Amino acid sequence: MTIYETIRRPVVTEKGLTKKESENTLCFEVNPDANKIHIKAAVEKLFKVKVDAVRVMNNEGKLRRRGRYAGYRSDWKKAYVRLKSGEKMPEYAEL
Repeated sequence: MTIYETIRRPVVTEKGLTKKESENTLCFEVNPDANKIHIKAAVEKLFKVKVDAVRVMNNEGKLRRRGRYAGYRSDWKKAYVRLKSGEKMPEYAEL
């Protein structure tokens, strides 16, 4: 699995941007098969920073209804990556 397959996209939400500014933490949608070791290596190589800790979370797809038809969104995995103190925060979300 390459680093571009491991990290799918940054999750840009209000909570994610608050964590980025206050706790030096980045938030990504990652491959469901990736573990903490894969995620840490991918972030360090992609952004050229040192990672302190990785936390992962599995999100189940929500039920979506369109009239009488019902279906589920896909399940996905989110990772919170905390950088070591003194590391420069990469800018992937320009407001």
